[in-house]
Amino acid sequence: MSSTTESLNALLASLGQAFDKIPGSAVLVRYVKSSHQNDPGRTVLEVILIIFAIFTLLQSRTRGNDGRHFIKFEDKEIDELVDEWTPEPLAAPLNAFEASDLAAVPIIVGHNGPKPTLARQPTKMIANLASYNFTGLAGKEVIKERAIETLRKYGLGSCGPPGFYGTLDVHMTLERDIADFLGTEAAIIYSQGFSTISSVIPAFCKRGDIIVADRGVNFTIQKGIQISRSTVRWYDHNDLKSLEDVLDSVEKERKKRRGPLTRRFIITEGIFEKDGAMIDLPKLIELKYRKKYRLILDESISFGTVGRTGRGLTELYNVPATKVDILIGSMANGLCAAGGFCAGSQHVIDHQQINGPSFVYSASMPALLAVSASEGIDILRSSPSILTKLQQNIRVARTILDELDCISVPSHPASPIIHLHIRKPTPTLLHPSSAVSAGHSLKPSNPTSVLPREAVNWDWDTDAEERALQQVVEEALRRGVMITRAKRLRGQEMVEARPSIKLALTSELSTDEVKKAVKVVAQALKDVLRK
Repeated sequence: MSSTTESLNALLASLGQAFDKIPGSAVLVRYVKSSHQNDPGRTVLEVILIIFAIFTLLQSRTRGNDGRHFIKFEDKEIDELVDEWTPEPLAAPLNAFEASDLAAVPIIVGHNGPKPTLARQPTKMIANLASYNFTGLAGKEVIKERAIETLRKYGLGSCGPPGFYGTLDVHMTLERDIADFLGTEAAIIYSQGFSTISSVIPAFCKRGDIIVADRGVNFTIQKGIQISRSTVRWYDHNDLKSLEDVLDSVEKERKKRRGPLTRRFIITEGIFEKDGAMIDLPKLIELKYRKKYRLILDESISFGTVGRTGRGLTELYNVPATKVDILIGSMANGLCAAGGFCAGSQHVIDHQQINGPSFVYSASMPALLAVSASEGIDILRSSPSILTKLQQNIRVARTILDELDCISVPSHPASPIIHLHIRKPTPTLLHPSSAVSAGHSLKPSNPTSVLPREAVNWDWDTDAEERALQQVVEEALRRGVMITRAKRLRGQEMVEARPSIKLALTSELSTDEVKKAVKVVAQALKDVLRK
């Protein structure tokens, strides 16, 4: 018996020595140990999957080839079955409102700019307050010329992910331009704006980590949080007092369970896509340092639109960008190009090059769009008057809209997107201050629930408001101003945003043109909502 045991031990020792000689074996052993320590259930699951895979591979793949397990049909029977088969629709049929909404979408002929030509009104001058052409970069001739030159030199697509053969010199130049423009150590670009933050979040936030997020974050952030599988706590929309309370409750819960310290993140937006509200960045940074959290800030709307030269909230509040751990931006919105970026320390960027799903698996952006983005940065850097003109147009629009008693405007006065809600007898906005003004007791919301406590008081009729706002959109277009409703993925977002009209201001229209266009919108609102 002892000799058998010794032989078995010797065999296991020799197998262990042979395994240690395999390249990467130490990494595998370290992974298994850490995985088992953090999540023993995962180890059991992986063992079961390995056994199942081995069992599947050992099964015969030729069973049934003798025809005994198949039903034989005659040609006539096959034809009858084919004739009777009705395929399932790829999507649910449109209802009456969706069909009319689709039919009402304006079709632009030629260049899309501040004054486009519509197919249905080819002779009428249209003011465009619907496109994200905030600083007019979409119509710059210098950008067009550089894009054409790049297209002739590099071709259209890169045909590969950045980590393989999709990285070109213009991509690296753009990353350096973004980092230098924002004042960060480095930056990394993604080919799609939507997949930027939904890829960045799971690259850093893993199971067991803590995420404290604003309840009003956009759909892209929601997807990133879901993918991360982290423990999530929610605070009331744009309410830093609620955020501090949630941070304190997280620490109190950890001490009560005697849990280990984990990575902890605050996730929010600079200017919120859902309602145009703006975060108080200095107070947020003070809070994250005091509570020892990392900050992931999405500046997809604020980058290229606020600040003296369009650097975003860090420039607007005179806060060094290095104080934001992970800064996300959109080149599609702010630079009228495509894709998104993440800026931060060199370690943050290096980590994404092998752990960012969208960066690793998606083809890199076309070279001509990278060059267009770099040119856009140069224009913003050298022409701060563009941002001054944009903010002037925003103030003109807000002066007119704030006087209307049939709507409420939740957006920040500096936001380039202005949301318009139908005014209710009692406020029912996403912001928690609405509950205070309505006289409701503002008890703390449940941090584990994405819905705020005052959600029970939301009494708006989504369908009715969508129809009314669509009438405003169509009436404004008939009078020569193109605007749009804020389009939502109803039933898919964690918190359903209230229906709204979304105005996108631009610096390419003169002050008088903006005043005239917004007055048309105001009159359309009065005519439709006061019926």
